[in-house]
Amino acid sequence: MFKVYLTIFGRTVLLYLAVLVLMRIMGKREVGQLSLFDLVVAIMIAELAAIPLSETSIPISHGILPIVTLVLLQMSLAFITLKSQTARKVIEGTPSIIIEQGRILEEEMRRLRYNVDDMMSQMREQGIYRIEEVEYAMLETNGKLSVILKADKRPVIPSDLGLTPPYEGLPVPLISDGRVHQENLALAKKNMAWLEQTLASQHKCGIAGILYATLDPQGKLIVYKKGEKKKTPQGR
Repeated sequence: MFKVYLTIFGRTVLLYLAVLVLMRIMGKREVGQLSLFDLVVAIMIAELAAIPLSETSIPISHGILPIVTLVLLQMSLAFITLKSQTARKVIEGTPSIIIEQGRILEEEMRRLRYNVDDMMSQMREQGIYRIEEVEYAMLETNGKLSVILKADKRPVIPSDLGLTPPYEGLPVPLISDGRVHQENLALAKKNMAWLEQTLASQHKCGIAGILYATLDPQGKLIVYKKGEKKKTPQGR
């Protein structure tokens, strides 16, 4: 009995690692961004991986080989869609306009089998509650709703006021949980001596006492120390 359990455990670990590697090879996409083909492949991989786990008499290679085949097929079609716009339309489809200049296109929604309740739900998720504020709404190939508001309903941005904010860029993480990211330190054109001196003079602590630290685009070191305590009263 112990041998059976050990076999199941080993097969599970092996299949898990194999599927993890193969899914990683397929590329980075969130579940909500999967195309129909990607979703079908993911479901089939899950089903194929379950077969050799439940049936230990089946060689594990009989489970891995179909999964590898599916991944290769997915990668091949991904390459084809990358090179051919026609193939991309056939395999992944195209976005559909369901609101045009504030008018709901009922026939298009009926063709997509997409109802008003679903549309309003997705609009509310984006903080939009009134259809009359929408200029265009497009249903993307992954099922998400993209909305363009009318000009007088859009949030004001600096360019609307004739302003040009300074470039912000991205902060560079330098320390995580007391460990220095040497490659990021070099990328920021700083060294350990500068880091230690800045921490000592400006923040009165050493590297080991830092939970997280970043260097902002203006050259300011932002530090979060370890051991911060909750300062608000506890509820009773």
